[in-house]
Amino acid sequence: MELARLLARHPWVNSPVLFGREAGVTAEVPLLPANGHRWELEPFSWAAVEKKKVDVLFLATPHETSRSLAPEAMKRGVRVIDLSGAWRLRRKEHRAVYDFHDSDPQLAAGLMEQAVYGLPELHADRIAKAQLVANPGCYATSVILALAPLLRAKVVDRERGIISDSKSGVSGAGKEPSTRTHFVSVADNLSAYSVFGHRHVGEILEQLDLETTEFTFTPHLLPIPRGILSTIYLRLGQPATEAEVEACFREFYAGRPWVRIFTPPQLPQIQFSLYSNHCDIGFCLGPDRQRLVVISCVDNLLKGAAGQAVQNMNLMYGWNEQEGLN
Repeated sequence: MELARLLARHPWVNSPVLFGREAGVTAEVPLLPANGHRWELEPFSWAAVEKKKVDVLFLATPHETSRSLAPEAMKRGVRVIDLSGAWRLRRKEHRAVYDFHDSDPQLAAGLMEQAVYGLPELHADRIAKAQLVANPGCYATSVILALAPLLRAKVVDRERGIISDSKSGVSGAGKEPSTRTHFVSVADNLSAYSVFGHRHVGEILEQLDLETTEFTFTPHLLPIPRGILSTIYLRLGQPATEAEVEACFREFYAGRPWVRIFTPPQLPQIQFSLYSNHCDIGFCLGPDRQRLVVISCVDNLLKGAAGQAVQNMNLMYGWNEQEGLN
């Protein structure tokens, strides 16, 4: 729904088409807080894709469905931005969490090599030329953006380990209801889940070039609709000043419009990034000047999903990264 809303108001998108699993179903897509647009879902077929002259196909589908649709789309010359986890992971041991069963493993392996991980702040040049973009996971976005500047600068003591304590609103658990996401389970509660087994960990390890033993990730479910806050604990290899840490972040993200760096003692909060495509990053440096706590906040439905997908589309077509997202 968020993706449809963004595309409907994007200045360079011509008549977006919303394909659904069932014909004749009407979806209400809010364009503005007090307004709405009723959209009839069209039954999906490759003939319909061709008839509508679709240039780019967004897949907000189950992982297995994306795994089967992307190869055919690319064969037909249609560019793909996939919001599932189907094409994010290169290493077999990380993909095992999805338990894919490809009808043509050799073809899938070839496409996996072509797929570009769609985090614009890290891979903008490759995304611009990509035929298949794997949109990152929401937790992964918050953690990777918080750690990439420090790890690329080689200032982290990796042997001491990195811990990410991340919390997400209920929309991060998916659309389908479950006993875990019922109101009576979520309201007035905070719970950890998928400890040592969350599917986004593989993305984080691969994109940051970390070993499993160097990184611990624990996600939690917050009793709020949307938003992610990741609190990340690490040690620096050498003592540093606040100014040096801040400069590391600001220099890395110079010219990147969707990352905002907070100056200590200010710290991000979920409410600051809600309903925006921003990733907000702040930090606290311990009195020993080596213990560092990094706070990262994103809206899991925007920078963590639909907004980032549109940001990737903007790069793929040579448009300003902020088009349709302000």
